[in-house]
This record gives sequence, structure tokens and C-alpha cells, in this order.
Amino acid sequence: NMANYRVLSSDDHVFEPVDLWTSRGESKFKDHLPHVQSFKDGDWWVSDGLKLLHVSGGTQAGVRFEAPETLTTEGRVEDLLPGGFIPEERIKDMDLDGIDVSILYPTAGLGFYIVPDSQLLSSIFKTYNDWLAEFCSAVPRRLKGIAMVNVDDVRDGVKELERCANMGFVGAMITVYPPEEMPYDMPEYEPLWASAQDLRMPLSLHIGTNRPSPSVEPQSNDTTTANFMANIDHWVRMSLGSMIYSGVFERYPNLQVGSVEMELSWVPHFLDRIDYNYTNREQEFSQAYRFKEGALPSDFFHRNVFLGFQEDALGIEMRYRIGVDKLQWGADYPHPESTFPRSLQILEEILVDCTEEEKAKIAGGNAARVYGFE
Repeated sequence: NMANYRVLSSDDHVFEPVDLWTSRGESKFKDHLPHVQSFKDGDWWVSDGLKLLHVSGGTQAGVRFEAPETLTTEGRVEDLLPGGFIPEERIKDMDLDGIDVSILYPTAGLGFYIVPDSQLLSSIFKTYNDWLAEFCSAVPRRLKGIAMVNVDDVRDGVKELERCANMGFVGAMITVYPPEEMPYDMPEYEPLWASAQDLRMPLSLHIGTNRPSPSVEPQSNDTTTANFMANIDHWVRMSLGSMIYSGVFERYPNLQVGSVEMELSWVPHFLDRIDYNYTNREQEFSQAYRFKEGALPSDFFHRNVFLGFQEDALGIEMRYRIGVDKLQWGADYPHPESTFPRSLQILEEILVDCTEEEKAKIAGGNAARVYGFE
């Protein structure tokens, strides 16, 4: 029984209050701040006429088990689960689900990465971070916040990272895929890696947070296709590859970077490819950075990267190739695909072949170690 272990959900979400930005946002951006608007197909978060995210992500936790045929993309504000934005209600839902600690990401905020105006985005994120700090402070032992940091302007991003570390956040999220002219192997990012390492703030690359680029279609619930979602790990592989190949983790050995909500089973292939192209084809890539002391790209992945997942049976099967210490289970509450309210039962099913020690690590120990609250 999983109840023998401390269960941490490494990837949960709040659902932001619908008036968060209209009531607390910076007044100079007032006509552009995200707000909820009603359409024929449900209620949507909107900014500058752009439909960013529909609210059904906060209305249907558990429906997949009770009445899957009623799952809808046409949610309404009145159906939002109070656990998304009221800390005391959140704790009740965690108790019901057997979750000791919840590591919290945004919901609406995920959709905002496609907002093109960078200063507006930074302002949106600051307002969110202020609110989330208050939310977590209601029950700080059990609610742990991940800050939203915009790194379009790296200096500005570092300032916000420092501010959020001081407010008690346990980590920060940065875009999974920056604008194409600014990949994560650029020297401009050095202050970010240095600061995250010094502050002991793991950096998360969460699904669905691409910044707009000419060749990357902005994706919202309005436009996303099954094909895009099936190939979603492309972006995180490109970003992790940029970091690894440019020696970021050689220079910052204590920096932790996570792939969040993109499952696991792509990892063995990725590890094979990053090593193969480093060792067997170096004459083709003669300008490439070479690691000290014969290290391989996969060595840095194993030391510096962690992986959030929900229900990837194939990934669990390949856990020794991936690294058991890397794996962090998450419930994804309150989203429709969440394991709530059956998380313990589902955990038991997906970890059935694991040893007791492996179960304890994957169900919570690994996340507690990476975020520093064992």
C-alpha cells in the first residue's frame, strides 16, 4: 500500500482566481491583462482578443473515472473546483487523495506563454507570483510553489527569480522552448544558470510553455492538434540538448532542470542519440564543445535533469535506463487527465513491479530531495 510512503505530487496546479489580473495586475497594462470571457464554447482566458486557455482545465478532476462520457471542453466558471484557488479546500482534496505535499504550477499561466508582449508577460507573472506566495503561505508545509519567470530579458528574469526565492518558492519555471534566435546554449543565459544554482532553485520546463517563434505555431486549446501533443517532447529535447551540449551543467554542476508533464519513455532514445552524436560523429561537428575528463552528454542528463510524469508504464519499465532517482510522479490536479481522487490506487498500479525503495523514491522521495525539503 502506497500509504507506507510519503506521497508528493511533483506536478499539481492551481486554478487562478478569475479576477486575479483584473483586480491585482499593474494598471499600466490594464487593457491587456488576462481575464475570463464567455463564448458559445465555454469560458476562456483572454488577453488582447487572443483566446489563451479555456476554463474546463479547472472544472473536471475525477470526471474521467466517474463519467468519462461527460468530459467537455466547454467549462464554465461556476463549475471550477474550489481547491484550485482556496488553500483550505485544496488541503481537503489532498487529504481525500492521500497526497502529503503538492508542488504547484499555474493553469491559466501555462496558456500565457504565447502572449507576444514580453513586458506584459513579466508583469502577468509577477502578479501571479505574489498571489501564489500568499496561497502557499496558508499551509506552507504542504503547499509548495513554483514561480513563473520570463527569461526573454535574462537580467529581468534573474531579478524575479531572486525575489521569488526570497518569498519561499521551491523552484521556478522558464519557457520549455525559448524564441528560436535565443536558444538555451546562448551565453546570455549564464547569469540565469548561475543564479538558479546559487539560490538552489530548480528550473522546470513544463509542457505547453513555448514562446512564440516564426516556425513554432502558438498553441492554445483553440488550436492544439493531437499530432502536436503526440510529439510534444520535441521541444524539451531541443532545450535540454542545448543546455547539455553547450556545457551548462559542466559549469553549474548543482543546477537542476526538470522536464515536467512530458512523460518518460522518450528518454532512453534521447540519451542514446546525444551520446552517439557526441562520440561517433565528432568530425562532422568540429566546432562542438568538448567535455572535460571524458564525460558524456548522458552523464550530465543523469546528474542534472529530473523528470515529472503521470502514468507512463513504458517509462517505468525502462526506469533503469532512465535512472530511478530522476523520476517524480505527479497527480496533475485539478486537470481533466488528473489521477485525483484515485492517485494512491493508480500509483500502486503503475509501480507494481518496483521495489519498496523505488516506490518510495518515485512517489515522493526524489521530489523532496530535488526541492530540498526531505
